[in-house]
Amino acid sequence: MIKQIFGKLPRKPSKSSHNDSNPNGEGGVNSYYVPNSGTSNISKPSSKSNGANGTVAPSSTSSNRTNQVNGVYEALPSFRDVPSLEKPNLFIKKLSMCCVVFDFSDPSKNLREKEIKRQTLLELVDYIATVSTKLSDAAMQEIAKVAVVNLFRTFPSVNHESKILETLDVDDEEPALEPAWPHLQVVYELLLRFVASPMTDAKLAKRYIDHSFVLKLLDLFDSEDQREREYLKTILHRIYGKFMVHRPFIRKAINNIFYRFIFETEKHNGIAELLEILGSIINGFALPLKEEHKLFLVRALIPLHRPKCAAAYHQQLSYCIVQFVEKDFKLADTVIRGLLKYWPVTNSSKEVMFLGELEEVLEATQAAEFQRCMVPLFRQIARCLNSSHFQVAERALFLWNNDHIRNLITQNHKVIMPIVFPAMERNTRGHWNQAVQSLTLNVRKVLAETDQVLFDECLAKFQEDEANETEVVAKREATWKLLEDLAASKSVSNEAVLVPRFSSSVTLTTGKTSGS
Repeated sequence: MIKQIFGKLPRKPSKSSHNDSNPNGEGGVNSYYVPNSGTSNISKPSSKSNGANGTVAPSSTSSNRTNQVNGVYEALPSFRDVPSLEKPNLFIKKLSMCCVVFDFSDPSKNLREKEIKRQTLLELVDYIATVSTKLSDAAMQEIAKVAVVNLFRTFPSVNHESKILETLDVDDEEPALEPAWPHLQVVYELLLRFVASPMTDAKLAKRYIDHSFVLKLLDLFDSEDQREREYLKTILHRIYGKFMVHRPFIRKAINNIFYRFIFETEKHNGIAELLEILGSIINGFALPLKEEHKLFLVRALIPLHRPKCAAAYHQQLSYCIVQFVEKDFKLADTVIRGLLKYWPVTNSSKEVMFLGELEEVLEATQAAEFQRCMVPLFRQIARCLNSSHFQVAERALFLWNNDHIRNLITQNHKVIMPIVFPAMERNTRGHWNQAVQSLTLNVRKVLAETDQVLFDECLAKFQEDEANETEVVAKREATWKLLEDLAASKSVSNEAVLVPRFSSSVTLTTGKTSGS
């Protein structure tokens, strides 16, 4: 009984309890953790146990994920209640206290402790926002530790999910929301304030915001919770801006994520957010562009058009591509040929997106680069004009509404008009959609006004080709009729039908003679 009474009294802090950041980066347990093994609800997960969000914690950091506290989780004094000289030490103690991780998969568990930790985190956020002195090395180490312990975790692997997704319609699935988000949001806010604070010395902080930290931060972009990805996007952008020494590494790490997504998994939740960061980075590239940046365009950005789920991030991807062309107009030919390489064949909605991006690229294209790729480009546009999907045909015809593109076409009409004229003529005669027919007639009129002589030549050539095609069809039908007659004549006697090699040529010759 006496032991239980003494056990509930706070112990005098020992010297080790004041050492809040030991050489191994482990925060000590301060005097506000009262030993009482019978009341502890906080357990330390093994490498196989779940983290704060119910996902599997990485085995390499399982010892840092949680602290096993054999006592009561009590709140520390407020910053308002201590002298200014003691605030830095209290700040470190509160950070150490926030390295305890609770299980948020069970909403009814540790409610009091979770609220204490949340209020403590809010106090820390306010402190960083208002602090007027440089943060100490120990404080920065503890802030990084709080982020590592609370935020870094692994998600279910793509290979594991793919077995389940084969039997499910992925489009109908709702994204999984993080159950610990009210808690994680404050941790993210703390990290963001830390990175953005003018009181954070980048030369000292880079010891803790290092390559390993950045890689683990990038792994979190695969979170299904969009709220988390938005915070990650802002934080990574701030890190890129503040820690110049990490810039090449961050770009390379993002490249590797793209490569794995394009060529292996085609499953990642954060591609749009990563591209949004890159859009800002590309905008700041100095001229002339480095070879490294051009390779990034060719090897990573252009192949991102390939995955089936490109619609999820196409807007951000298109912005990045156009940024490159606006930086260096000589890249227009490379970009357009890359689009043609990955042009969709059976996905009409994706084709409409490609046409929209193509228009933006062509707006930034100069005449010399346009001439290098205009033949394969307008062969593809001609196929789009004849698409049975009216939105594809409409989007292709809308290219003539753009003044810059129309000027490029007019300057090179002698090459382009013979390519697109047959497709337009077929549209005017037989496309099922009235709007497409009307738009085609308008573009056809523009072509006629550009060069009436060439227009007439193209019309005559189209009519000639049409007549030849009709003749070829008639000859083919005559050949098949001959084969049917030969088969019918031998069917009564059940004899094998031998068709002479020259039968088709004889038929063709006969047809020509009778025609003349």
